[in-house]
Amino acid sequence: MKPVLLITGAAHGLGRALALGAARDYKLALLDRERVAGEQLADALRRDGAEVLFVHADVAVEADWRHALERVQRRWERLDILINNAGLAAMGPFEGQTPATWEQLWHTNLMGAVHGCRTALTMMKRQGDGHLINVAALAGITAPPGMAAYVACNAALIRFSEALAAELDGLNIGVSVVCPDLFSSDMSRRMPNADPLSRARLQRAMDDAPESAAEVADTILQQMGKRPLYLFPQPEARRDWRRKRWRPERFVARMAKLGSSLRRYR
Repeated sequence: MKPVLLITGAAHGLGRALALGAARDYKLALLDRERVAGEQLADALRRDGAEVLFVHADVAVEADWRHALERVQRRWERLDILINNAGLAAMGPFEGQTPATWEQLWHTNLMGAVHGCRTALTMMKRQGDGHLINVAALAGITAPPGMAAYVACNAALIRFSEALAAELDGLNIGVSVVCPDLFSSDMSRRMPNADPLSRARLQRAMDDAPESAAEVADTILQQMGKRPLYLFPQPEARRDWRRKRWRPERFVARMAKLGSSLRRYR
């Protein structure tokens, strides 16, 4: 019997790529706050023979999570894997990132995953097995300049995942945190209150990235069966993680040079 996989932020980008890559091997529950795009993806997957449930939901709203998991319970009576993928980007000088931007990122990127893990954990404890996967970003480790709000949310999500993994050890419920570097995506369009220059810079960086969302998704789907705590879907992401651990002051100095460059050309 195919395991049940729930993916948030499934209508676009990495979430869509994960859904397309997993459709053959999993029963899919897809969550997104963009109803039309989510339903279109679900319909396309069903035409290809996949078993799919789409739920219109905002991950920042805990009640939406309860409704979504109730529908999964009624449909399949279990949930094997949750991928908390939904997230927003933010880029620009710290003083230009308003409290509203910070709050929006915090509620979606961090608390969305917290609500998801809390709600899914009830089902997973009852069934005695499960896997919680939080998609953060390598920025939560490398802390590049010009992304303070985004860096803070991802760093918190990484530490949350580590703490949760330790807490659930011995319960047969795995916890993984995925830390991808930039990859080709349309994430720049989901940047609240971004100035045009910052939006263009992020899009240009993603367009220049060597990996596509589909390639990153394939690596995640291939590796997640091992239930690693840290999952780096690109070789350079793992190398940067090691560089930061081994020589943190040198790494921060490298980021400072980048920060000076960003200030110079604004």
